[in-house]
Amino acid sequence: MQASDPAAAPTTAEGVDADVDRSAATWTLRPGVEQLAILDAKPGTELTVSTTDDEPLATGVVDDEGSLLFRSLPAGTDVRVTSDAEVSADVTVLAVDDVPDGDFYTDQSKLPAGGFGYVTVRDGTTLSANVVLPGPADKGPYPTVVEYSGYAPSDPSDTTFAELYNALGFAYVGVNMRGTGCSGGSYRFFELAQSIDGYDVIEAIAAQPWVLDNEVGMVGISYPGISQLFVAATQPPSLNSITPLSVLADSYRSTLYPGGILNTGFAVEWTQERVDQSKPYGQGWELARVDDGDDECEQNQVLRGQNPDLVAEIDEHPYYANPLGDSLAPITFVDRIEVPVFLAGAWQDEQTGGQFPTMLDRFTGTDHLYVTLTNGLHTDSLSPPVFARYAEFLQLYVGKTVPDPAPAEAVAPVLGGAIYGVDSFRPMEDRFTGMSYDEALAAFESEPSVRVLVDHGAAAGFTPGTPEPAAVLEFSSWPIPEAAATRWMLDDGGALVDDGATTSGDSSYTGDPDALPATFYDDDGPGIWEAGVLWDWRAMPEGTGLGFVTAPLDDDLYVAGSGSVDLWVATDADDADLEVAITEVRPDGTEVYVQSGWLRLSQRALADDATELWPRHTNAEADAAPVDGEVVAARVEILPFAHAFRAGSRVRLTVDAPGNNRAEWEFRTIEDGDTEVTVLHDAEHPSSIVLSTIPAEARSAPLPPAPPACGSLRGQPCREYVRASNGG
Repeated sequence: MQASDPAAAPTTAEGVDADVDRSAATWTLRPGVEQLAILDAKPGTELTVSTTDDEPLATGVVDDEGSLLFRSLPAGTDVRVTSDAEVSADVTVLAVDDVPDGDFYTDQSKLPAGGFGYVTVRDGTTLSANVVLPGPADKGPYPTVVEYSGYAPSDPSDTTFAELYNALGFAYVGVNMRGTGCSGGSYRFFELAQSIDGYDVIEAIAAQPWVLDNEVGMVGISYPGISQLFVAATQPPSLNSITPLSVLADSYRSTLYPGGILNTGFAVEWTQERVDQSKPYGQGWELARVDDGDDECEQNQVLRGQNPDLVAEIDEHPYYANPLGDSLAPITFVDRIEVPVFLAGAWQDEQTGGQFPTMLDRFTGTDHLYVTLTNGLHTDSLSPPVFARYAEFLQLYVGKTVPDPAPAEAVAPVLGGAIYGVDSFRPMEDRFTGMSYDEALAAFESEPSVRVLVDHGAAAGFTPGTPEPAAVLEFSSWPIPEAAATRWMLDDGGALVDDGATTSGDSSYTGDPDALPATFYDDDGPGIWEAGVLWDWRAMPEGTGLGFVTAPLDDDLYVAGSGSVDLWVATDADDADLEVAITEVRPDGTEVYVQSGWLRLSQRALADDATELWPRHTNAEADAAPVDGEVVAARVEILPFAHAFRAGSRVRLTVDAPGNNRAEWEFRTIEDGDTEVTVLHDAEHPSSIVLSTIPAEARSAPLPPAPPACGSLRGQPCREYVRASNGG
């Protein structure tokens, strides 16, 4: 998830002499979509790509494998490549709309009807694929799903997900993105070529005789979940649905630079893994194939020297900048997705984060969007209560059959035991028995499109932390139409008071990111996704942060949506990093984590479409403004969440330096332990918090009457409540 410049290399060339006599080139050219690959050239040779009018576009040096790749070339342009001694024939850089004819997709001679092979995409690059059918090919055709990512979906030695989908009755095809596994090409995170490859992958697989109705769906969680958004936006005609799980809305803002602060924990570590695994034989399984005689896999490693160092580029590009920023932000293009969508994710996701719901209202191109939202972690989008509806969706849209819960019910305990450490789950409801296919589809499509799991992990009768909810609420859309923006004001003594109440004074703390552990999970004990996970969520040490709490609530308060904190801030430094967190302080003296948000004060400029509930920031370098000793107004985003605050509990807001409020996110903060931060909260500087509250009459079911046991909620640590030094 990098911030990088796709045109960073090769560099612009000048002074190419068109009158020099050159021999015909001996190297091989492979024109792609806005790319041009040179293969079989002499290492160390400087090559220039120019228009046919000899206008230089870029220059570069051939690597030790005899390869060079020019990126970000103008689509549709006729170009040639020259050195001091040679000149190539003219070729045309491909454009997005240079779609091959149908025979190209039908005649995929390297794609077998079962087993390992290759999909050929329009520039001639081959992508490694593993085809796993639920039965003999001649007993098909089978409803087929495709997983596409830069992990190892085509590794034939790991068929875990293939077996899962086979058990549900689907053929499975795992395909590695270019520049990964045994696939050819060079790797860059979600560049255009990968999305267009995805289009070709869908069309090539769908054209095979063992595929039902010559249509496929896409599956996958996290990386292969995100890839579905990019591929579906290219609108492959043979794609019939997607099921993106645990995704992000914006690579920069959602995960890499939340609030403009670099996430050196999961985001940078994940990017480094992608850099390492996209090196020649970087995933480990490729070499065994080459040793067994897979010449295609061996040849496909030769462009890996053209992979950019994505981690280095992160440091070089700390601000949001277009066109790159928007090209890596699904929120800017999901409106182009026209197929049915099943999407699920968790508010406290320790990897991709909880910002993904901000794009749900942007899915305007499809009439069939089904969303399940929950508290929890990265894998909770695949937990049994989500999996039940997910399987129904696949059976209806990919399998084109009446949903049968039996296969999913058989898979759930195995899946649950492997991921969550428990194997007892609620029976899956048989909702469509006796219906025709058309009746079942109509019934599914008539249901509210948004489901929100309440108190996930605290269902009665289950081991605490088991991924089962205490209740499920349904809504027509997201944001929830009946939501009301409810505001509380920060006041003296660490109080949160009703909007309009008199406020006075200010509160100060010393920003010290080293005062607490960077995260609240340290790999001690059960795994992070297991029911018995151990959290290390600590109270702020004296003087290192502020707390503000409401009076005990008279009634249950259900909050569902995005939120923000308006702070009037002064600091003795030029800049400061803020972290805010929402928690529930309960009558028994415990405190439950709910959600967080972050902001680097110099990046406080709001985008034109920012609202009081969703303070989207520009994060642009041109808008960055230091504090310079002034009192500044800053609106901090609180990531979306849904949480039931019970009567008698209190809503708490904390403000401090980043740290210990996420499971795997760490931050490269500018705080040094000496930064004094003052939050003003008087009539002239009305600092406040606003949350999206849902009235009781808008809820499809009552909230569970009993509050969840401390530590039972998925992704939400619980601890003893300790007042902050300012009293809140």
